[in-house]
Amino acid sequence: MNQIDLAGQHAVVTGGAQGIGFAIAKRLVASGASVTLWDLDADLLRKARGELGASARAQTVDIADAQAVVDALQRTETEGGPVSICVNSAGIAGPAAPLDAYDIGWWKKIIDINLNGTFYVNRAVVPGMKARNYGRIVNIASIAGKEGNPNASAYSASKAAVIGLTKSLGKELASYDIAVNCVTPATAQTRILEQLTPEFIEYMRVRIPRGRFLEVDEAAAMVAWLVSKENSFTTASAFDLSGGRATY
Repeated sequence: MNQIDLAGQHAVVTGGAQGIGFAIAKRLVASGASVTLWDLDADLLRKARGELGASARAQTVDIADAQAVVDALQRTETEGGPVSICVNSAGIAGPAAPLDAYDIGWWKKIIDINLNGTFYVNRAVVPGMKARNYGRIVNIASIAGKEGNPNASAYSASKAAVIGLTKSLGKELASYDIAVNCVTPATAQTRILEQLTPEFIEYMRVRIPRGRFLEVDEAAAMVAWLVSKENSFTTASAFDLSGGRATY
Protein backbone atom coordinates (compact mmCIF):
# COMPACT_ATOMS: atom_id res chain seq x y z
CA MET A 1 0.00 0.00 0.00
CA ASN A 2 1.37 3.40 -1.00
CA GLN A 3 1.60 5.79 1.93
CA ILE A 4 -0.40 8.97 1.50
CA ASP A 5 0.09 11.68 4.09
CA LEU A 6 -3.21 12.78 5.63
CA ALA A 7 -1.79 13.67 9.04
CA GLY A 8 -3.77 16.41 10.76
CA GLN A 9 -6.79 16.00 8.50
CA HIS A 10 -10.32 15.32 9.77
CA ALA A 11 -12.59 13.44 7.40
CA VAL A 12 -16.32 12.78 7.32
CA VAL A 13 -17.28 9.62 5.46
CA THR A 14 -21.00 9.11 4.88
CA GLY A 15 -22.14 5.53 4.54
CA GLY A 16 -18.95 4.77 6.40
CA ALA A 17 -20.14 1.79 8.41
CA GLN A 18 -19.80 -0.71 5.56
CA GLY A 19 -18.80 -1.36 1.98
CA ILE A 20 -16.86 1.22 0.00
CA GLY A 21 -17.39 3.85 2.68
CA PHE A 22 -15.81 1.73 5.39
CA ALA A 23 -12.90 0.75 3.14
CA ILE A 24 -12.26 4.44 2.45
CA ALA A 25 -12.44 5.31 6.14
CA LYS A 26 -9.98 2.52 6.94
CA ARG A 27 -7.54 3.79 4.30
CA LEU A 28 -7.82 7.38 5.54
CA VAL A 29 -7.09 6.31 9.11
CA ALA A 30 -4.10 4.31 7.87
CA SER A 31 -2.89 7.49 6.17
CA GLY A 32 -2.98 9.47 9.41
CA ALA A 33 -6.38 11.16 9.29
CA SER A 34 -9.02 11.18 11.99
CA VAL A 35 -12.39 10.05 10.66
CA THR A 36 -15.99 10.57 11.68
CA LEU A 37 -18.32 7.99 10.21
CA TRP A 38 -21.87 9.04 9.33
CA ASP A 39 -24.36 6.26 8.78
CA LEU A 40 -27.98 5.41 9.50
CA ASP A 41 -27.25 1.95 10.91
CA ALA A 42 -26.26 2.44 14.56
CA ASP A 43 -25.24 -1.19 15.11
CA LEU A 44 -22.94 -1.26 12.10
CA LEU A 45 -21.52 2.10 13.13
CA ARG A 46 -20.49 0.78 16.54
CA LYS A 47 -18.80 -2.21 14.94
CA ALA A 48 -17.03 -0.10 12.32
CA ARG A 49 -15.81 2.43 14.85
CA GLY A 50 -14.46 -0.38 17.00
CA GLU A 51 -12.52 -1.80 14.07
CA LEU A 52 -11.02 1.58 13.16
CA GLY A 53 -9.81 2.36 16.66
CA ALA A 54 -9.07 5.59 18.48
CA SER A 55 -8.83 7.73 15.34
CA ALA A 56 -12.51 7.16 14.53
CA ARG A 57 -15.75 8.67 15.79
CA ALA A 58 -19.30 7.97 14.68
CA GLN A 59 -22.58 9.80 14.25
CA THR A 60 -25.94 8.26 13.40
CA VAL A 61 -27.16 10.52 10.61
CA ASP A 62 -29.96 10.44 8.04
CA ILE A 63 -28.37 12.36 5.18
CA ALA A 64 -31.78 12.75 3.51
CA ASP A 65 -32.70 15.12 6.37
CA ALA A 66 -31.08 18.49 5.66
CA GLN A 67 -31.29 19.76 9.25
CA ALA A 68 -29.94 16.48 10.60
CA VAL A 69 -26.89 16.94 8.37
CA VAL A 70 -26.29 20.47 9.67
CA ASP A 71 -26.65 19.29 13.26
CA ALA A 72 -24.34 16.32 12.67
CA LEU A 73 -21.64 18.54 11.21
CA GLN A 74 -21.79 20.83 14.24
CA ARG A 75 -21.40 17.85 16.61
CA THR A 76 -18.67 16.36 14.45
CA GLU A 77 -16.57 19.52 14.41
CA THR A 78 -17.14 20.16 18.12
CA GLU A 79 -15.81 16.69 18.93
CA GLY A 80 -13.17 16.24 16.23
CA GLY A 81 -12.24 19.64 14.88
CA PRO A 82 -12.82 21.27 11.49
CA VAL A 83 -13.70 18.92 8.64
CA SER A 84 -11.14 19.20 5.84
CA ILE A 85 -12.13 16.02 3.93
CA CYS A 86 -15.61 14.86 3.00
CA VAL A 87 -16.40 11.61 1.22
CA ASN A 88 -20.03 10.99 0.29
CA SER A 89 -20.50 7.25 0.02
CA ALA A 90 -24.00 6.79 1.44
CA GLY A 91 -26.45 5.47 -1.13
CA ILE A 92 -28.97 2.83 -2.08
CA ALA A 93 -29.60 0.90 -5.30
CA GLY A 94 -33.31 0.20 -4.96
CA PRO A 95 -35.24 -2.49 -6.82
CA ALA A 96 -34.84 -3.32 -10.51
CA ALA A 97 -37.88 -2.56 -12.67
CA PRO A 98 -38.73 -0.93 -16.01
CA LEU A 99 -39.27 2.82 -15.80
CA ASP A 100 -42.97 2.61 -16.71
CA ALA A 101 -43.49 0.20 -13.81
CA TYR A 102 -41.07 1.79 -11.37
CA ASP A 103 -42.53 2.38 -7.93
CA ILE A 104 -42.84 6.12 -7.34
CA GLY A 105 -42.09 5.75 -3.64
CA TRP A 106 -38.82 3.99 -4.40
CA TRP A 107 -37.95 6.61 -7.04
CA LYS A 108 -38.34 9.39 -4.48
CA LYS A 109 -36.38 7.49 -1.82
CA ILE A 110 -33.43 6.82 -4.12
CA ILE A 111 -33.28 10.42 -5.32
CA ASP A 112 -33.65 11.68 -1.75
CA ILE A 113 -30.71 9.65 -0.45
CA ASN A 114 -28.35 9.46 -3.41
CA LEU A 115 -28.80 12.96 -4.81
CA ASN A 116 -30.44 15.18 -2.20
CA GLY A 117 -28.37 13.64 0.59
CA THR A 118 -25.15 14.30 -1.31
CA PHE A 119 -26.31 17.88 -1.92
CA TYR A 120 -27.12 18.42 1.76
CA VAL A 121 -23.73 17.12 2.90
CA ASN A 122 -21.80 19.15 0.31
CA ARG A 123 -23.82 22.23 1.18
CA ALA A 124 -23.06 21.82 4.88
CA VAL A 125 -19.28 21.33 4.66
CA VAL A 126 -18.47 23.89 1.97
CA PRO A 127 -18.77 27.11 4.06
CA GLY A 128 -16.15 25.98 6.57
CA MET A 129 -13.81 24.84 3.81
CA LYS A 130 -14.17 28.19 2.05
CA ALA A 131 -13.48 30.06 5.28
CA ARG A 132 -10.29 28.04 5.80
CA ASN A 133 -9.41 28.06 2.08
CA TYR A 134 -8.86 24.32 2.11
CA GLY A 135 -10.88 21.18 1.53
CA ARG A 136 -11.20 17.95 -0.39
CA ILE A 137 -14.57 16.51 -1.37
CA VAL A 138 -15.18 13.21 -3.15
CA ASN A 139 -18.68 12.14 -4.12
CA ILE A 140 -19.24 8.48 -4.94
CA ALA A 141 -21.17 8.32 -8.21
CA SER A 142 -21.39 5.23 -10.44
CA ILE A 143 -20.74 3.95 -13.93
CA ALA A 144 -24.54 3.84 -14.11
CA GLY A 145 -24.46 7.63 -13.98
CA LYS A 146 -22.41 7.68 -17.19
CA GLU A 147 -24.03 4.87 -19.15
CA GLY A 148 -27.39 4.18 -17.52
CA ASN A 149 -28.40 0.67 -16.49
CA PRO A 150 -31.67 -0.76 -17.78
CA ASN A 151 -34.29 -1.35 -15.09
CA ALA A 152 -32.38 1.03 -12.80
CA SER A 153 -33.62 4.41 -13.97
CA ALA A 154 -33.80 5.95 -10.50
CA TYR A 155 -30.31 4.84 -9.49
CA SER A 156 -28.81 5.81 -12.86
CA ALA A 157 -30.48 9.22 -12.80
CA SER A 158 -29.39 9.91 -9.23
CA LYS A 159 -25.77 9.08 -9.98
CA ALA A 160 -25.75 11.08 -13.22
CA ALA A 161 -26.97 14.01 -11.16
CA VAL A 162 -24.16 13.47 -8.62
CA ILE A 163 -21.65 13.77 -11.47
CA GLY A 164 -23.27 17.02 -12.60
CA LEU A 165 -23.39 18.36 -9.04
CA THR A 166 -19.69 17.55 -8.59
CA LYS A 167 -18.67 19.33 -11.79
CA SER A 168 -20.74 22.37 -10.93
CA LEU A 169 -19.44 22.67 -7.36
CA GLY A 170 -15.86 22.04 -8.42
CA LYS A 171 -16.03 24.99 -10.80
CA GLU A 172 -17.65 27.19 -8.15
CA LEU A 173 -14.79 26.48 -5.73
CA ALA A 174 -11.92 26.49 -8.23
CA SER A 175 -10.53 29.78 -6.88
CA TYR A 176 -10.07 28.16 -3.47
CA ASP A 177 -7.71 25.35 -2.45
CA ILE A 178 -10.74 23.04 -2.48
CA ALA A 179 -10.89 20.05 -4.83
CA VAL A 180 -14.29 18.53 -5.59
CA ASN A 181 -14.26 15.30 -7.58
CA CYS A 182 -16.27 12.13 -7.94
CA VAL A 183 -15.51 8.52 -8.77
CA THR A 184 -17.62 6.29 -10.97
CA PRO A 185 -17.29 2.70 -9.76
CA ALA A 186 -18.58 -0.33 -11.54
CA THR A 187 -20.30 -2.82 -9.27
CA ALA A 188 -18.40 -3.68 -6.12
CA GLN A 189 -18.90 -6.78 -3.99
CA THR A 190 -20.82 -5.10 -1.18
CA ARG A 191 -24.16 -5.43 0.60
CA ILE A 192 -25.81 -3.20 -2.00
CA LEU A 193 -25.96 -6.31 -4.20
CA GLU A 194 -28.48 -7.77 -1.77
CA GLN A 195 -31.02 -5.37 -3.26
CA LEU A 196 -30.56 -6.77 -6.78
CA THR A 197 -31.53 -9.94 -8.60
CA PRO A 198 -28.85 -12.49 -9.60
CA GLU A 199 -29.70 -11.82 -13.25
CA PHE A 200 -29.06 -8.09 -12.86
CA ILE A 201 -25.81 -8.71 -10.98
CA GLU A 202 -24.57 -10.96 -13.78
CA TYR A 203 -25.65 -8.37 -16.37
CA MET A 204 -23.30 -5.88 -14.73
CA ARG A 205 -20.40 -8.30 -14.20
CA VAL A 206 -20.14 -9.44 -17.81
CA ARG A 207 -19.84 -5.83 -18.98
CA ILE A 208 -16.66 -5.22 -17.03
CA PRO A 209 -13.63 -5.95 -19.26
CA ARG A 210 -11.56 -6.82 -16.19
CA GLY A 211 -13.95 -9.75 -15.76
CA ARG A 212 -14.64 -9.15 -12.08
CA PHE A 213 -16.24 -6.73 -9.66
CA LEU A 214 -14.41 -3.84 -8.05
CA GLU A 215 -12.61 -4.51 -4.79
CA VAL A 216 -13.47 -1.92 -2.15
CA ASP A 217 -9.80 -1.37 -1.33
CA GLU A 218 -9.23 -0.36 -4.96
CA ALA A 219 -11.82 2.38 -4.58
CA ALA A 220 -10.25 3.46 -1.30
CA ALA A 221 -6.83 3.78 -2.93
CA MET A 222 -8.08 6.20 -5.57
CA VAL A 223 -10.07 8.25 -3.09
CA ALA A 224 -7.11 8.51 -0.71
CA TRP A 225 -5.11 10.35 -3.34
CA LEU A 226 -8.04 12.54 -4.37
CA VAL A 227 -8.45 13.82 -0.80
CA SER A 228 -4.74 14.43 -0.25
CA LYS A 229 -2.84 17.70 -0.57
CA GLU A 230 -1.04 16.19 -3.55
CA ASN A 231 -4.25 16.62 -5.51
CA SER A 232 -3.74 20.36 -5.73
CA PHE A 233 -4.98 20.98 -9.29
CA THR A 234 -7.57 18.45 -10.42
CA THR A 235 -11.16 19.37 -9.61
CA ALA A 236 -14.67 19.11 -11.08
CA SER A 237 -13.75 15.73 -12.56
CA ALA A 238 -15.11 12.18 -12.65
CA PHE A 239 -12.54 9.42 -12.12
CA ASP A 240 -13.23 6.03 -13.66
CA LEU A 241 -13.37 2.90 -11.49
CA SER A 242 -15.22 0.73 -13.98
CA GLY A 243 -12.55 -1.84 -14.88
CA GLY A 244 -12.60 -0.66 -18.48
CA ARG A 245 -16.37 -0.54 -18.94
CA ALA A 246 -16.63 3.25 -19.30
CA THR A 247 -16.59 4.58 -22.86
CA TYR A 248 -16.05 8.20 -21.75
